[in-house]
Amino acid sequence: MLYSARHCIEISLRKEPLVSGIVTAIIFIIIIIALIIWFVGIYNRLVGLRNRIDTQWAQIDVELKRRYDLVPNLVETVKGYAAHERETLQNVIKARQGAIDAKSVEEQGAAENMLTSALRSIFALAEAYPDLKANTNFLQLQGELSELENVIAAARASFNESVLPYNNVVQMFPSNIVAGMSGFGLREFFEVTDPKVREVPKVEF
Repeated sequence: MLYSARHCIEISLRKEPLVSGIVTAIIFIIIIIALIIWFVGIYNRLVGLRNRIDTQWAQIDVELKRRYDLVPNLVETVKGYAAHERETLQNVIKARQGAIDAKSVEEQGAAENMLTSALRSIFALAEAYPDLKANTNFLQLQGELSELENVIAAARASFNESVLPYNNVVQMFPSNIVAGMSGFGLREFFEVTDPKVREVPKVEF
């Protein structure tokens, strides 16, 4: 009887390390699974935020291209009444090309500032040329460009509102670990930095 009890104790002692090892392995596996789920959750959130930014930028790009398409017509209309205002017209054309050639959001913002400023100058010419000021085509182009400015301003605000939460996730701990490992970088805001060009260019009639 004594031998049997001692034998049972020895078996029990031999099992304890095995059970402890199994429990440790299970805990380790649970931790790994939890980390994977957390990583995938943060990664998917970053992808969703990034895709939203890209979609909104694509919408802005469409409106900007519409704006660029109107500028040559505006220049030709003004040229018919104020051909000698060569410098002003050339500045508009140059600013338009600079906006088309912009490669980054920051460059685009700076280029749009210049184009808006140039458009303000060309619209100001109407004050010195009554016939131009009354021209139907000029009025239509001025109205369309002003409307586009409002659309672009609204789209810019929505774009920047989407950039902010994305950048927060990229920068904040511990989600910045996932962002760094997965190649997610900060995105630029699309800003109007010159207070002189924050207003929509328009002519008072």
